[in-house]
Amino acid sequence: MNKRHLFGLSLGLLALSGCTSFAEPGKGGEAENYPQAAFSPVMPDQPLGPEHGLRFDWELAARHLDILILEKAEWCFPATVHQAKQNEARIARELEGGLQLDAANDLVIQRNLLKRLERQLDYVKRQETCTPPSDSNNGNSDIALAQTIYDLLNRDNQFAFNSAELNPKYVVNLSEASQLLNKHQDFKLLVTGHADAMGEEDFNQDLALNRAKQVKRYLSIFGLSSDRIHVDSVGSNDPYLAGTEPHVRLTNRRVTIELLQLDQPLMLENNHTNGGN
Repeated sequence: MNKRHLFGLSLGLLALSGCTSFAEPGKGGEAENYPQAAFSPVMPDQPLGPEHGLRFDWELAARHLDILILEKAEWCFPATVHQAKQNEARIARELEGGLQLDAANDLVIQRNLLKRLERQLDYVKRQETCTPPSDSNNGNSDIALAQTIYDLLNRDNQFAFNSAELNPKYVVNLSEASQLLNKHQDFKLLVTGHADAMGEEDFNQDLALNRAKQVKRYLSIFGLSSDRIHVDSVGSNDPYLAGTEPHVRLTNRRVTIELLQLDQPLMLENNHTNGGN
């Protein structure tokens, strides 16, 4: 991606009054999309606080995602772009609600996701392994399918403490996703296990990997070829939320699943993966 574009956008944003978009009240959960609205403009005599810096960071991340989409990231990595859009909407709602710490944590996650997406997009463009479909209607259908599968794979995906057993709701989700994936052979999965911050690092790595392997086991039972399922572990090194409260730890005990094209390179944190293990 041309970094000068992003730099130019950031300079332009500095000259604005802080206009941005955020969520309509009452939207949450599955309703991650939000209408166009605006933050209150920053007046010349108004003191600037941390919330204004967070809004500016949100705007920069939003423009970064816009540029990646213009460079066809949504065609090559539809599920990742879908995840980034959901993150963007969630951060906007947090800013609107005054949840500055939550917004700051999610902005770090979003920036890391966008950096990873940018690296992946640069790679496939150099390798010429991703070409947008000539039929735009068919392409939109593929994006919608990827979003549906991604949502199934990344919902109800938490684990009990020190456990690698899947909860029943998630098993149902995996069954539905497997049916769709068996009908559409163009995708593979990268299943990454996570642990909360309790325990030693080596133990958390092993526990998180076992969670990813358990997901792979169920997907294979539901008929998905093991060659299309890769597993990885980050232990407790990539928390979704910061903190040690029980609800935060539950949120962090999870798996995340990326939906990838068959010829898309795997970006691994650790060398734990192979289709078929």
